[in-house]
Amino acid sequence: MVDHTPRLSQREIAGFFFPLLLTVQLMSVSHSLINAALARLDRPVLTLAGFSIAIVLHLCLASPAYQNHTIAIALVRGRRSLLGVSLYVLAVALYVSTLLALVAYSPLGRLVFEKLLGVSPAIAAEARAVLAILTFLPLFTGLRGLCQGIVIRARRTGLVSLATLVRIGALLGFLLLGRHWFAGAAVGAFGLLACIVVETALMGWFAWKTYAPCDSEQEKGPLEVFRYALPLSFSSAMQQTVPLLISAIISRLPDSASALAAFGIIRGFIFLLAGPMRNLQQAYLALVKDRDDYRKLLIFYLRVALGMGLITLAIAYPLNAMVLGRAMGLGPALRSYIALPLAACALFPACSGVVYLYRGAFTASHRTAFLGWATLCKVGYLGLCWLLLMLGTLTVPGIALAIFLLLSCEMCEAWYLRSRLKLLA
Repeated sequence: MVDHTPRLSQREIAGFFFPLLLTVQLMSVSHSLINAALARLDRPVLTLAGFSIAIVLHLCLASPAYQNHTIAIALVRGRRSLLGVSLYVLAVALYVSTLLALVAYSPLGRLVFEKLLGVSPAIAAEARAVLAILTFLPLFTGLRGLCQGIVIRARRTGLVSLATLVRIGALLGFLLLGRHWFAGAAVGAFGLLACIVVETALMGWFAWKTYAPCDSEQEKGPLEVFRYALPLSFSSAMQQTVPLLISAIISRLPDSASALAAFGIIRGFIFLLAGPMRNLQQAYLALVKDRDDYRKLLIFYLRVALGMGLITLAIAYPLNAMVLGRAMGLGPALRSYIALPLAACALFPACSGVVYLYRGAFTASHRTAFLGWATLCKVGYLGLCWLLLMLGTLTVPGIALAIFLLLSCEMCEAWYLRSRLKLLA
């Protein structure tokens, strides 16, 4: 008997994946545009360092909300599950906004930035000004994630890219306006908040138009949604402690200001060129039905990772002056300081892609608890590295150490998830 079931093709994967890839790249372009705008203000190193450390802390505190689109793809089937996921999104957003407000407006902020993270009072002041504005951001990013999940489940990924493209255009205008109302790193924070408000409104409209209940699948109620989603949110939160801990390590080195500024810029490029690999998790959830589908998705991943790695190498060296100099506005000293660590990040798309393929497999099988253990393993490894580094004297540039820790953490998580899959097979 001949099996006439349609097989997943590279073209179908590309049609689903590349609009999401474009979305992540456009989102990362917004961070690079903010860095470029801040680099042209007075005291650029101080401003970039303050914005970088604030964004790292914001990502850490707000990270429980970054799985909202994945949760929506996996769970939203009708009115009952939509209500459950919406309640979860709102609860997480209120929790994150409260934490951000405490750091931005209370003495806790000085303790976090100056004592725990070890930055100077001037950098801490810039960072707290950023978080004061971003306190309201989780409400909008949470709703945006929910709407994106609904649209992605409907396989209308091009609409997600369109909303992000509108966001980029809005950001340019808001950065120009912000220079009249704010100073320093707060200009970037205002631009980021305002453009995401615009993007969220547009995504809400798209979700309203594409939402289609699925009566054939059993729905989860609010309690079941929380049980499924909490491990994912915990894993996401632990993921974001990695750049925060790395920032805390390099902030104690002699070249801390340059290292923090460079780390923020390189993370912007990593988000641009390796960030799309996180969409492999959504592609696995939406497209993979059997081993043949997984094999084709794996081939697709290898091709994309190779392409992103080559682009990273090109920016680090042949296009260094054009991209980092003329486009980003960085001086020769900072460009030279960044070049080799950025080139090493050519490995990051491949490492990150493996992790998100494995995360897709665990999420699809509703074994989300393993994802939390994986990130705990990674954070534990980083904590051990920090302890060992404290016992010795380092002579390497801070940014080189930061990139080494970033890459080795991804490899640690990939190893753990791979070992768990073998045990479950």
